[in-house]
Amino acid sequence: MAHRLTTCTFCGVGCGLYLETAGDRIIGVYPSVSHPTNAGRICVRGWHVHEIANSSDRLIQPLIRENGNLRPAEWDEALDLIANRLRLISERDGPDALAFVASPRCSNEEGYLLQKLARAVVGTNNIDHGSGVYGNNSLDVLQEMIGVPAASNSIADLAGTEVILLDGMDLARRMPTIAGAVIRAKLAGSKLIVCGTRRHRLVENADMFLQIRPGTETFLFGAMAKAILDRGLQNHRFVQSRCRDYAAFAESAREYDLLQAAEICNVPAESIEGAAIACAQARSAAFLYSTSMEDRTHHSVAALVDLAMLTGNLGRPNGGLFALSEHNNLQGICDVGVLPSHLPGYRDVENPAARAALGTLWQAHLPEKPGVSARSALHDRAAGKIKAMWLCRCDPLTTAFFGDARHALHDLDFLVVQHLFMTGSATAAHVVLPTTAFGEEEVSFTSTERRIQVTAQAVPPPASQRPAWQQIADVARRLGADWCYRNAADVMDEITEAVPFYGGAQYQNLKRSFGRQWPCTHDHPMGTPHLFMRPEKTLSGDRPFKFVSVAKPSVLAEAGGAEFPLTLVMGHSLYYWHQNVLIAHSETLRREHRILLLDYPRGFVEINQEDARKLNIRDGQTVAIHAATGHCISSARLTEEVPSGSVFAPFFLREIEQQLVGSVDPEHKLLPVRLEVAA
Repeated sequence: MAHRLTTCTFCGVGCGLYLETAGDRIIGVYPSVSHPTNAGRICVRGWHVHEIANSSDRLIQPLIRENGNLRPAEWDEALDLIANRLRLISERDGPDALAFVASPRCSNEEGYLLQKLARAVVGTNNIDHGSGVYGNNSLDVLQEMIGVPAASNSIADLAGTEVILLDGMDLARRMPTIAGAVIRAKLAGSKLIVCGTRRHRLVENADMFLQIRPGTETFLFGAMAKAILDRGLQNHRFVQSRCRDYAAFAESAREYDLLQAAEICNVPAESIEGAAIACAQARSAAFLYSTSMEDRTHHSVAALVDLAMLTGNLGRPNGGLFALSEHNNLQGICDVGVLPSHLPGYRDVENPAARAALGTLWQAHLPEKPGVSARSALHDRAAGKIKAMWLCRCDPLTTAFFGDARHALHDLDFLVVQHLFMTGSATAAHVVLPTTAFGEEEVSFTSTERRIQVTAQAVPPPASQRPAWQQIADVARRLGADWCYRNAADVMDEITEAVPFYGGAQYQNLKRSFGRQWPCTHDHPMGTPHLFMRPEKTLSGDRPFKFVSVAKPSVLAEAGGAEFPLTLVMGHSLYYWHQNVLIAHSETLRREHRILLLDYPRGFVEINQEDARKLNIRDGQTVAIHAATGHCISSARLTEEVPSGSVFAPFFLREIEQQLVGSVDPEHKLLPVRLEVAA
């Protein structure tokens, strides 16, 4: 038996683990004790990640659609067909008729080459990551306010923080290793404050739980800022020396009223005040939130970032802002330019100097018009202009809802899907390209703490397989590009030139001491565990941080009045793992993450027990859900996890959302409804 140290690629934590192999098979996993992120701990997904590579259901050769059916094909036939169809559609309808979507599961090398194919070969900025179709990603907010769309500190910093504020996410279910770090910090003396709609697992360990009404996060954080300002507890030195637009922010924050916010949020005023004082007086405070929470708006994220700046916790050891990327490489693919408006390194596509620099590196003329988002491309096919699409490790039909997407994919003139399995999206494809599995290739990923790590090749891939990055390069060459990459390390060498803060991230450097946290430059190859320790260390140079004035929202109406007295929360975060394609192909994980469906085989909506009592609804009973836009049928799950006045629909019940809102894709997943026992 052999053992290979690598990094887990199931979620954004990036835990270190060892793969145990026998011959050409991975037979077991155990955690790395010395890895700084997980220190000998991994979650149930990490323990069983090897089962996926051994699945008998994985694709083994390319498939081509012929006479309405998919048939096996040789690699050259499949790649030639892709190149010819992309060329034909681009010449007929223009480059912007093509769209490319990379999953947050793609490696840095795959994401980089796919966006390079789109921009430098095809000539379009229609390149985006798949998480954008169901996650309210906060990239633009962080870019505007702190100049860096990433977490400021390392996960290990949580061990020494004095106060932890967790916004919304069920951390124990979504990122268990970080949840464990939070609990250990709490046991060591940290104060834990949890706010959000749901009573999830970490609430049982919290010192304070602010269970707010759905959609009132902005009121909560605005009222906390007001309480800090009223008591003069803001960090004056930090604000004056490193922040701008403070006066306008302070003026808008003082418009909030603590008692009114308490009534709107349905939280005691003293609890809001106590949370604000705790964050302001702590020597270090860590602010944690998920970049994938569907019901978080840009305003609510900005209000939370304002709190981190107001309390002076940017650039402070053991404190900071933790924008948690729950997908395993959402951070990395954004870094390397899988964004319709940003080139690699977060440079604006409309910036001539940025285009010229990359154009010189790539020896190509780059398009200057921003592309369409994945949501737009998949939801409305960009007003009918998208004729062909390429999905890399992405399965939007299974893992996201955006109106009538199934018909949109079937109506495309040409669809390419790269995936390990025959997914829902692959059934609509004209060409399906199989990919390698975890442990079968050496590529890199960037975790939620900005840690760039190389995964080890523990076993060879099946003889019929080619790495996804190589497939992209093969198509580019067929379209006339002069791409000569011998291996993934060559691709990373080019990334270090295209992305300045990856400048020192060559493989030989990343393989030392569990990777490097960017900025990792030629001058500082050891990386940067803490951002903003000094002003000159910010990626934006000496530009100070920017407060954003978040105007007090209009007072929320009481749900939908007497006709629709409850608020339906469409929970696209909580149950993500249940519907994950990889979990569906692991026997152990499939059992673990579908355990609730043993009691509710048709799915369920969650309702507070007191509300259910008033409506004479029993646990497991079939109920009808009515909204102004439609109605649907489901089963009731009675629980204290949701507050009174709310109903929670898990992520995987896409048919509920579709029946209630039709093909309209609402910006915010909150809907006034009423429940009654189904006839």
